[in-house]
Amino acid sequence: MIELDHVAIAATDLNEGAAWVRRALGVPTAPGGQHAHFGTHNRLLGLDDGLYLEVIAIDPAAPAPGQARWFDLDRFSGPPRIGTWICRTGDLQGAQAALPGIGAQVSLARGDLRWRMAVPDSGVLPFDNCHPAVMQWDCARHPAASLPATGITLRRLIVRHPDAHDLQTRLAGVLVDDRVVIEAGPPGLRAEFDTPDGQRVLE
Repeated sequence: MIELDHVAIAATDLNEGAAWVRRALGVPTAPGGQHAHFGTHNRLLGLDDGLYLEVIAIDPAAPAPGQARWFDLDRFSGPPRIGTWICRTGDLQGAQAALPGIGAQVSLARGDLRWRMAVPDSGVLPFDNCHPAVMQWDCARHPAASLPATGITLRRLIVRHPDAHDLQTRLAGVLVDDRVVIEAGPPGLRAEFDTPDGQRVLE
């Protein structure tokens, strides 16, 4: 089984991505850190219900990695937008067996955080990156627990793809989360939030 863990906002520049999120949701992101394995860095925003947003971009100060970057960041261009949704599991090997094509396990660390993620060799997830990335935390404390409270709640995550029925069938019985809605349409992700200032949208 997998469950929603966080949503990644891709950007060509981390500060630009953080500013975009702040304009959209009305609150600043918190410092994150570097991911040496993939040459990326991030900032974070806590959400209610133990979720969080991650703003992620290629770190211009980091050496180029020896493999494709995760979240298809090597091909990313244009303004910031939701790039990936990430689910967690307590059995990453089992998730890989149930969801072929999500990639090989990569062990990662940032500060006190330890986790493993299934990452395709190409960096591209199935269904034109509309399929969730899957990870397993190997540390006691989830990063959302350390982030400032914002009063922002994810109401719906809408996943659109021309083959929505196939994606829905693939995830049936593996993902159980009423907040995730899969619809037919051009590939893309849309997140709807309830905030202290009303409903807001990222996509």
